[in-house]
Amino acid sequence: MSWIVLHFIGIISYSATGAFVALEARFSFIGVYALGFITAFGGGLIRNLIIGVPATELWEHSAIFTVSITLTIIILIPLKWIDHWRRWGLFFDSIGLASFALQGAMLASEAFSNDLGLMILAALFTGVGGGLIRDTIAGRKPLALKEEIHAILTILCAIPIWFGWSSPIELTLIVLIVIAIRMSAIHYKWRLPLPCHYDENSRSQIPLNLVMLFKKAVRKSSSKNGK
Repeated sequence: MSWIVLHFIGIISYSATGAFVALEARFSFIGVYALGFITAFGGGLIRNLIIGVPATELWEHSAIFTVSITLTIIILIPLKWIDHWRRWGLFFDSIGLASFALQGAMLASEAFSNDLGLMILAALFTGVGGGLIRDTIAGRKPLALKEEIHAILTILCAIPIWFGWSSPIELTLIVLIVIAIRMSAIHYKWRLPLPCHYDENSRSQIPLNLVMLFKKAVRKSSSKNGK
């Protein structure tokens, strides 16, 4: 599978996620087209503003045609297919995440002579920007802010480009690695071991433990006073 094929799968998957979010939010067909195009091109628009590339560079006829056809098909299919999409949505979304992040890193590398900082920013906003705008418009918590690995993988996509990876085989390998890591992270619920990460059980146990210690202290003091 060549890089071009993977990139267009990414465009299709990102526009499709926007469309399905619109359907779940009960938007009209206009909303389906709006969220689909926003998800597909929103990240690239933010990226171009950051690196100073004209927004008109986004309007490739092949990409616009692909998104339009994808959204039209989604509007015409039965709603029950949404449940089937959810099973594979994260898989195809991972392809879009990697291909968009790589595209952002490569454009920043060409514009700023391999500046790693700008490549990371371009990869990050290209990969998650469209999804952030989509979820905000739909009134949902942005997936990129809830799922750590989502944003981390876009940053990691910039590093191989900084080292000079550019062949279709190398780019395809990066996409496959991103898919494997993200799907594993979702399945095994990986999170960074930060102090702010604790589950609801530990949250509920903290005040309970304090109450038990307080009761024990009261009992000891009362028993001493009784003696």
